[in-house]
Amino acid sequence: MAHFTGRAFDTCNTPSLATMRAWRSSPYHAVGIYYSGRGRHCLAQKNLNRDWVSQTHDMGWQVLPLFVGSQAPCVYAENKKGVRIGNRPAQQGKSEGGQAVRDAQALGILPGSPLFLDMEAYNAGNAACARTTLDFVRAWNREVRGRGYLPGFYSSADSGVRQMEKARQSGLGDLPAVIWFARWQTEPAVYEDASLREDAWQHQRIHQYAGDATETHGGYRLVVDRNQVDAPVARIA
Repeated sequence: MAHFTGRAFDTCNTPSLATMRAWRSSPYHAVGIYYSGRGRHCLAQKNLNRDWVSQTHDMGWQVLPLFVGSQAPCVYAENKKGVRIGNRPAQQGKSEGGQAVRDAQALGILPGSPLFLDMEAYNAGNAACARTTLDFVRAWNREVRGRGYLPGFYSSADSGVRQMEKARQSGLGDLPAVIWFARWQTEPAVYEDASLREDAWQHQRIHQYAGDATETHGGYRLVVDRNQVDAPVARIA
């Protein structure tokens, strides 16, 4: 298993290879890619293919693959309400877990890699919605894990991540192996967030601590989210 500790950025559209080369001068050494899933805001991803993954990794970048599939029935974002989980969440989670693995393999992302299910902020206090979402996530995790990959989970600290921690404390199985939590406008604090016990997911965490930040490195400008990582990263063919 490949492991990385340091800073990462993610951005909606996968940057060009020229940008990735220029950004080697930045403080970042890992990149999040929105590689699959019907819920992605940037669906086209014209730069992203197997060659991009290989060349970027050869430059020295670590890769964090994000799958944006179906979203919680009580998702807050208006632009995600058209891709909500249906009335058969376990079946849907299994199906999308299979898609996540197939699409990762097509990019040369090897077994043993984390694949992160992106579940945007939702009303975790809505019991029916939370139950449906958890059923979907656990089925997705089972499928991804069963195919030899590590199921990761990205969400806001106060909704999805808090629900996963509650499920962990209750002893439920089929939970994420890696947690990527969003709490913006704070300093990087991988092990100090109130939504997670400090002893949970040790060396299996990412903190997204800022979003929509404009940065320029090597003459190339991007709008990025900033992350602090202590977690597994993708193994690349």
